[in-house]
Amino acid sequence: MARLSVVIYGNSILRRKMKPVENFEEAVELVDDMFDTMYEENGIGLAANQIGKDLNLMVVDITHTDEWDTPFVFVNGKILERWGESVMEEGCLSLPEIRVEVRRAETVRLAYQDLSGKKHVNEYIGLMARVIQHEMDHVNGRVITDHTSSLQKQRFGKRLKELEASHGKLSEAILKRN
Repeated sequence: MARLSVVIYGNSILRRKMKPVENFEEAVELVDDMFDTMYEENGIGLAANQIGKDLNLMVVDITHTDEWDTPFVFVNGKILERWGESVMEEGCLSLPEIRVEVRRAETVRLAYQDLSGKKHVNEYIGLMARVIQHEMDHVNGRVITDHTSSLQKQRFGKRLKELEASHGKLSEAILKRN
């Protein structure tokens, strides 16, 4: 297991829709590294494109709450339905030092596969639904600032430009070497 570099805002992989996982062995090999990276960065969710992999794959661990007592791996996830509404401040490992209020569904129905390829459809509520939506945004090429108003974007504009200028291009170069 190894900690991997987190892709920072400005890297083009964060703006692309990720490819479905077809090679489940590759996903199995990657998941432990994804969890290690997420834990080292003090995150609760991580999508594969955040470590430079073009895969519809994400890990979530909210075992520090009373909601769940096991971490999750979602392969080829797709949100089928959303209902309810809640607003909460979110941060993102790929957008360091930026926190924004994001309006999301309170409950989601998610279709996904596990690491053996078995298909599932489950409903998730609360924080788990929020984290799933956040990571599914990544899988679909969106980031938290896409959920903000023009006024809020202006507030973060300077920081986003700094991230893009320094880290975005650097992470593109690192990924090309790997």
